Amino acid sequence: MYSPEDEAVEPLTTETCWELLSTAQVGRLALAAGGDIDIFPINFVAHEGALYFRTAPGTKLVELTANPRVALEIDEWDDDQALSVVAKGIAERLEKTAEIDAAEQLPLKPWIPTLKYRWVKITPETVSGLRFRRAAEPERF
Repeated sequence: MYSPEDEAVEPLTTETCWELLSTAQVGRLALAAGGDIDIFPINFVAHEGALYFRTAPGTKLVELTANPRVALEIDEWDDDQALSVVAKGIAERLEKTAEIDAAEQLPLKPWIPTLKYRWVKITPETVSGLRFRRAAEPERF
């Protein structure tokens, strides 16, 4: 039997996920260290199959050193739909001068007036997403 819920959630293709990542400006970075999970809002850029962000010394860098497995989530919505994309992979701080120089050419600047001169590259192992069709809740009874 057909139900409106059958069309309420639709998986996104990997290509669509990357298109959304390439146009997003802000995401949430989730990482685990010391038996706890932290989530940080970050601005980032997608480039050649990787995600890059800048950060200052602090918690994110310490946690990434302890456990480089991360997830980055973005979402967007309007009156008709909501989209969610999650990229899971390995984060590494860029150390080589050539890598940093190349990253400096990417169109990414800090959103707040702080020095963020450490570059981190996330190499996704999986990228997945969902489209949620928005509508009124169906009758319950």
